[in-house]
Amino acid sequence: MANKPTEHLDALDGRYIQMDTTDYVDFPAPLCEGPIRWKLLNVSPEMGAWTAYFDCPKGTSFNRHIHIGPGEYFLTKGKMEVRGGTDEGGSTAIAPGYGYEPCNARHDKTYFPVDSEFYMTFLGPLNFIDEEGNTLALVTWEDAQGAWEAS
Repeated sequence: MANKPTEHLDALDGRYIQMDTTDYVDFPAPLCEGPIRWKLLNVSPEMGAWTAYFDCPKGTSFNRHIHIGPGEYFLTKGKMEVRGGTDEGGSTAIAPGYGYEPCNARHDKTYFPVDSEFYMTFLGPLNFIDEEGNTLALVTWEDAQGAWEAS
């Protein structure tokens, strides 16, 4: 059974997750294309933040979204095409690589052309949108925690 890092949220307690003994779970299917898996590592209600580690097989992608708050990622394995990759004016991250996403960064598609893994902290929610920019799902730290606990 997966460790549940969100079970002890006392503001004065630290959190530690042993990565190799924490099982992956499926990332919510409406938010991605393909079988992306994740490990929720931390939620920070006082900051509105959440941190996760993602396993993204070749050909998977995250659906269109906007970063309401900034985020930082570290690509530990593979390749990630952000905002269409460098061929379309975005970024192509190659492991090992670090990236920063500012407030209101829009990603029409975040695509993984090879098996990839990355760590990311979200400082605020992600707004998953349709082609016209209408909200489909607003994912806060509470939603991330709820999805993890339901898995």
